[in-house]
Amino acid sequence: MNPHETLYKTRSAVLFIVFNRPAETAAVLEKIREARPPRLYIGADGPRADRPGEEEICRQTREAALKVDWDCEIRTLFKEDNVGCKLGEATAMQWFFDNEEEGIILEDDTLPSNSFFRFCDEMLDRYRHDTRIRIITGSNFQQGRKWGDASYYFSNLIHSWGWAGWRRVWKEYDIDLKQYDERDVKEKLSNVFNDQMIIDIWHDLFVRTKSGQIDTWDYQFGFSSFFNNGLCIIPNHNLITNIGFGANATNTFNEDSAFSKMPLEELGVIKHPLYVLPEKKADLFTLNKEFYIEEKKRQNIPRKRFKRWLKGLFKNKK
Repeated sequence: MNPHETLYKTRSAVLFIVFNRPAETAAVLEKIREARPPRLYIGADGPRADRPGEEEICRQTREAALKVDWDCEIRTLFKEDNVGCKLGEATAMQWFFDNEEEGIILEDDTLPSNSFFRFCDEMLDRYRHDTRIRIITGSNFQQGRKWGDASYYFSNLIHSWGWAGWRRVWKEYDIDLKQYDERDVKEKLSNVFNDQMIIDIWHDLFVRTKSGQIDTWDYQFGFSSFFNNGLCIIPNHNLITNIGFGANATNTFNEDSAFSKMPLEELGVIKHPLYVLPEKKADLFTLNKEFYIEEKKRQNIPRKRFKRWLKGLFKNKK
């Protein structure tokens, strides 16, 4: 028997964003192959002119992404020149949602379990018209902790390592945060978080993202969710592992990170939660791991040193 016959086949279109990692691209494509999406969109930024040999690596990566051997419609958006992480990924997603009402997004370092595709399909169906829900993620950063007895919980945080969503949400995406004023942001963030250090961190991220100091697309998506009182669906089992940590990564350099190469899990029958409310304690656990909140509080660092620490914490996002 063909092993692919026993695996879940997704109903959704998939956007696969790649760049310069042929080995990782091949590994993620194998997982996509198991799910056999009916439509596959492949987006790739161009090579950087100041990186010798990257043009060839990008070519190899695109070839790896195109090794599709199942019946599906393939569309490509391959850029000749490099536009950077922010524009490269955002324009690929815009292209995808211009053509699809909803779908699944994977990058070349986000390795999914097969259950991820079934989870996304069911959540896309169930919450298609529920404007409280902004995004469905496959990533769980709780290190084994389960929240409630359902298969998933709700979060104020946006996790974009393997996700699914709708055009209805993406059409509100504001890549330059033009509609938001820095003078209002700290006050509005206090409606989401009640910890001053966390508010300060997100405010600093807002300032750096809006000014272009941080070359990324996803913080903007997160701020849009915060300011629209949105929720992210997070599975109680981890369905995505990031295989891209290391020196050659764009942002995820620290191979010792708690979020690097998290074990993949599979889901059984999906049980839905009764209450549609964010799990604040789960979010605090994630933020503590990501931003070292408790460690910095124990150090009781003065505000000026805290600001310098913030700049160092996010310097690798440039």
